Amino acid sequence: MARILALDYGTKRTGIAVTDELKLIASGLTTVNTTELLDFLTNYFKTEKVERVLVGEPKRMDDTPSESEVHIQEFLKKFSEKFPEIPLERVDERFTSKMAVQTMLDSGLKKKKRRNKALVDEISATIILQTWLYD
Repeated sequence: MARILALDYGTKRTGIAVTDELKLIASGLTTVNTTELLDFLTNYFKTEKVERVLVGEPKRMDDTPSESEVHIQEFLKKFSEKFPEIPLERVDERFTSKMAVQTMLDSGLKKKKRRNKALVDEISATIILQTWLYD
């Protein structure tokens, strides 16, 4: 059975979340420097079977793409060239960062941990994945 992977793509860091093999549970996997993302995915795909990759789609409130979409499009092109057998799907990621911070607050994380932007990115990727799973 194959997993589904979700990416909260950022120009500096990318949060990554993954399902279990039954595709029931979304869990944060890690956060990697975006410059190392394709190498990380190459290694991950060697050890884990992934049936599709979800990539967050940042939009403004008026439904227009955010300024980071240009960078995401460049990544999507490179990804498709490197992994043509793995389908990509976009998921609206509006408010995921705010939801991630709220999740951290609700779980009682101390202020120092809540400042960890890598953790926010990982939780955001998990929210993107949960959104797709439960829609």
